Amino acid sequence: MIIDSLYEAVKKKGHVCVGLDTALEYIPKSVAEKHIFVEDMVFEYNKALIDATLDVASCYKVQIAYYEALGISGLNAYKKTLKYIRDNKAIAIADIKRGDITKTAEMYAKAHFEGDFESDFVTLSPYMGLDSIEPYLPYVKNNEKGIFVLVRTSNKGAEDIQYIDAEDNKKIYDIVGSKVQQLGSNYLGSCGYSSIGGVVGCTHVEEGIELRRKLDKMFFLIPGYGAQGGTAKDVALYLSNGNGGVVNSSRGILLAYKKHENGEMKYYIHAREEVIRMRNDISNAIKGMENS
Repeated sequence: MIIDSLYEAVKKKGHVCVGLDTALEYIPKSVAEKHIFVEDMVFEYNKALIDATLDVASCYKVQIAYYEALGISGLNAYKKTLKYIRDNKAIAIADIKRGDITKTAEMYAKAHFEGDFESDFVTLSPYMGLDSIEPYLPYVKNNEKGIFVLVRTSNKGAEDIQYIDAEDNKKIYDIVGSKVQQLGSNYLGSCGYSSIGGVVGCTHVEEGIELRRKLDKMFFLIPGYGAQGGTAKDVALYLSNGNGGVVNSSRGILLAYKKHENGEMKYYIHAREEVIRMRNDISNAIKGMENS
């Protein structure tokens, strides 16, 4: 199952998920000035980052909004980026955060698990109910695909809904997590985790240990590290025996070159260095927790 591939990638390469949230203003002038067409400019930038990090990143998350905002040219770059990741035997997560009624969800599933925009995982919102997720399940079962469902996100606004008190002293995110884990029990890989995982931000650390304990079969996609304030020590709370999750960083990697004088010419090298630094930071935090 696809979750076994991701689990093995984490074992081999570490926990870093490179977030390709590629805004035009992130692209160095040395790349931008070479191209007339936006799709070529964006894809060259993404391709260089992928080439530089293939051996040190577990997967890549491509946030579709950054490409949709650029129109057809942006979507062509999105298509090329996903294909390049998968052609290189790496794992592509399409960050689409869809959540809609069944018939519409069927079309979203077809769009993002087949054809031009095919990916290995997609992100989904469960807040219209689990029937909005069901149309994706045949792809999980038959086509080696996976899902990351929003459980508890890293933004401050998560408190507006996800932290509302429910029955039995639970929060809404507790109930969502329990339902998603139950749904995922039908899609367990040999690694012990399900191909139906959860998006769990690391910026609310107080519940980390409890969430990891309760959602023991759920593989986590963990945003919030770096620019959003999450640390490696925070992240380590959401992992289990050195695995069980990938940690996304977007701006921290994409803009790493800006920390260096004349960094634009070697932007991809600085991105690689940041991935390695982040990987080691998380690894050291895990070891520190194990030894404490």
